[in-house]
Amino acid sequence: MCVLPLLLVAVVAVQHRSVLAEGFGHLATARWPWLLAAAGATCLTWVAAACTRQGAVVERLPRRRLLATQFAAGAANHLLPTGLGASAVNLRFMTVCGLPLARSSAALALYLLAESVGRVALLGALLMAFPGTLRLGALLPEGAVGPLLVVAGAVPAVAAGVLALVPRLRAAVASFLRTALGEARSVHGRPARALALWGGALAFPALQASALVLVGRSLGLPVPAAHMAVAYLAATVAVALVPTPGGIGSVEAALVVALVAAGGPAAVATAVVLAFRLLTVWLPLLPGALTLAALVRMRVI
Repeated sequence: MCVLPLLLVAVVAVQHRSVLAEGFGHLATARWPWLLAAAGATCLTWVAAACTRQGAVVERLPRRRLLATQFAAGAANHLLPTGLGASAVNLRFMTVCGLPLARSSAALALYLLAESVGRVALLGALLMAFPGTLRLGALLPEGAVGPLLVVAGAVPAVAAGVLALVPRLRAAVASFLRTALGEARSVHGRPARALALWGGALAFPALQASALVLVGRSLGLPVPAAHMAVAYLAATVAVALVPTPGGIGSVEAALVVALVAAGGPAAVATAVVLAFRLLTVWLPLLPGALTLAALVRMRVI
């Protein structure tokens, strides 16, 4: 499942290799002040993630180790699909800090819920403030809306059927939900924790979208900032269910399509996506992996 999307993206890349080559050529024209600002926004995303993680638990976590763990989780996220690497690192970190496994899992679920709600809420707010910025007709093939709605309705129906047929699984899910709800009530009973949880959940996608906008400005992409932000949020929401490690391949493809649909030239949009992913994914990968190894050695995770 992880390899198939990468193979599909590779096929598309070979078919459009001339556009990719032109996009790589545009990277030489990037203006460095904008790129440095984008790098600063990228660094702040780790702070936002740390705030959200702290807001998901009542106990105070060690701040420096928590921040270092978020940096290391970015590297682990590229080993397993759909955010499982980062979730595993943070789950281990919380258990090492003394939280029981059940509560650590509940805090992880609360973080994932807050991050998803924050991303969708930010996308909705931008669409309300700037109507017409997202043109689904240009992003979805003709006739694709119906099958997507069928799949979206079938997934919860199948899950409900499995729970109804497997009593032990139903009991385990019910126990987990009770723990998660209790943890959520405890967190929201402390205003500082609730502010950290939801403030970080909104700041994280906002900073990611800002980084893309800044990269777009550095390369002169003729697309308004609001349209670029909406394109980023819509693309990342759309590829959330694609099981590629760190969204490699799927995010790039979706972002290029979204930026072209927003009115950007294909070559410049490709250059923007390449520079954005280089800045936010590939450059931090090696130091993140080294940090991950150091944290494991120090028994922080």
